[in-house]
Amino acid sequence: MTAAPTRAAEPSWAHRESLWRNGDFLKFWLGETLSLLGAQVTNLALPLTAILAFDATDEQVGVLRFLQLVPYLGLALVFGVWVDRARRRRIMLGANSVRMVLLALVPVLYWTDALSLATLLVIACAVGVASVLFDVSWMAYVPTLVRDPARYVEAGAKMGMSSSAADVAGPGLAGVLVSALTAPVALIVDAFSYLVSLVSLLLIRTPEPEPRPTAARRHLPTELRDGLRWVLKNPVLRSLALIGFCCNFSMVTVWTMFLLYGTRDLHLSSTTIGAVFATASVGGLIGAAVSGKVIRRFRLGLVYLVAQSALLVGPLLIVLAAGPRPVMVGMFVLSFFTTYLGLGVAGVVIVSLRQASTPQSMMGRMTAVFRTLLFGGGALGGLTAGLLAGRIGAHDALTVAAIGSAAVLIALVLSPVSRLRALPQAPEEPAPAAGPVSRPARSAG
Repeated sequence: MTAAPTRAAEPSWAHRESLWRNGDFLKFWLGETLSLLGAQVTNLALPLTAILAFDATDEQVGVLRFLQLVPYLGLALVFGVWVDRARRRRIMLGANSVRMVLLALVPVLYWTDALSLATLLVIACAVGVASVLFDVSWMAYVPTLVRDPARYVEAGAKMGMSSSAADVAGPGLAGVLVSALTAPVALIVDAFSYLVSLVSLLLIRTPEPEPRPTAARRHLPTELRDGLRWVLKNPVLRSLALIGFCCNFSMVTVWTMFLLYGTRDLHLSSTTIGAVFATASVGGLIGAAVSGKVIRRFRLGLVYLVAQSALLVGPLLIVLAAGPRPVMVGMFVLSFFTTYLGLGVAGVVIVSLRQASTPQSMMGRMTAVFRTLLFGGGALGGLTAGLLAGRIGAHDALTVAAIGSAAVLIALVLSPVSRLRALPQAPEEPAPAAGPVSRPARSAG
């Protein structure tokens, strides 16, 4: 597919006012960066709590990862409709408040000997529900702070750097905290990070416009269908969503299997596992940092193709790792470094394409469709990892996952995204869906 031409009347991307001068975006960026750092601690601390405190089986760890992500499968689309009807900042404030309280509850229950594996699974799922609501909201909210579409790549790059920086510091920090405080108590750090995010959101002063009223009565099924249709009828968005599902399935499967393999088979300490992820995640930070320059220098589709290919072939290096322990650990680092480097660059391209291809009124529903597929792939990946590792062993399961991941390269090469030259033109707002005329719907926000 050939990309639509960029708008000739606009000055070049490089000459636009930098987001470093956008105070409200910087506040949001700071809060989200700390929140992502805390989330990385949780990603490692929750399964390690199950493994170390309750001697959870491979299958139980897989169920835990599944429950963390499965809310995206059932709730993202519904929440996406809500987000398009309401002010997004209020929703994010509520979601982060819930996550803060739930994660702070884990160490409290642990100290009082009231924490059980069943309780941990329930809390993991509840945190997942709040995460769905926040994740569906924040991407739709960013264009409120970044009003110039030409700044979307810069905004995506900065958010990508935050995610990658959290990937770098988070696992190492989590490993140290788990070793020093025990896994349940380490979750206090995540709870505090959500508190900082709440404060940063409260300090934002840019007014958020009310959702566009509609002359037709709003029906949830109709709006859900509109969101799905918008993504699935657009070749670029459809390809991004389906390949993203496969990539997330691969990444979470490999991540969970490696955690089981390293902990049970190789007897790596939590500090070592955290160091592997932290060192490897420098690749993601580098990828996000250079993505803007790479996108401006090379054809957009080629950047996407190369970056996603690195993500998909990275797991093969884990399977090939052999020899003395230091050599194996080095291969593990190289594998995840390659994966995160590709993710760091591809993530900026993907987010920029999604925002450039979607009008503001559809942003929440578009994000919800993507979250359903992306995190749905992750949820199924976590469950598959636990079940497969329990049946054939973690190393053999990693081999199966790595081969399956590499096979996605076929779909990647055939994707219309890989043939794009630049970002498409911003689309027009879709006409309101036909329906019985009534009073304009009142905003939920």
